[in-house]
Amino acid sequence: MQEQHLFEYAILRVVPQVEREEFLNAGVVLYCAKQHFLHAKCYLNETRLKTFPCKPDMQELGAYLTAFERICIGGSTAGPIGKLPAAERFRWLTATRSTVLQTSKVHPGFCKDAGEMLTRIFNQFVL
Repeated sequence: MQEQHLFEYAILRVVPQVEREEFLNAGVVLYCAKQHFLHAKCYLNETRLKTFPCKPDMQELGAYLTAFERICIGGSTAGPIGKLPAAERFRWLTATRSTVLQTSKVHPGFCKDAGEMLTRIFNQFVL
């Protein structure tokens, strides 16, 4: 029987106008230390986002989401944060902030395969 591994995840949220506290789920970031896994999966539903009173710049949001994914992958192309260990990158990505791209609180769970769990959570909360 395959072992269950502790993982943590947060939902990525686009908050077009911070003062209104309205948001659209746009992705998931998942970290599993035992499987050396830190990945984000993103999807920007532009049709739904256009229903918000404040219309954010779609190209800018796309760039933010791409940067988020890059930081998860790590390495020198992800800037100084990308050089940190995976656990530190996850904590940095999920830190509370008041910007157009925010994350939910971090939620824990157990899984056999972190990649499959990322897809499952993404399908449930983003699509």
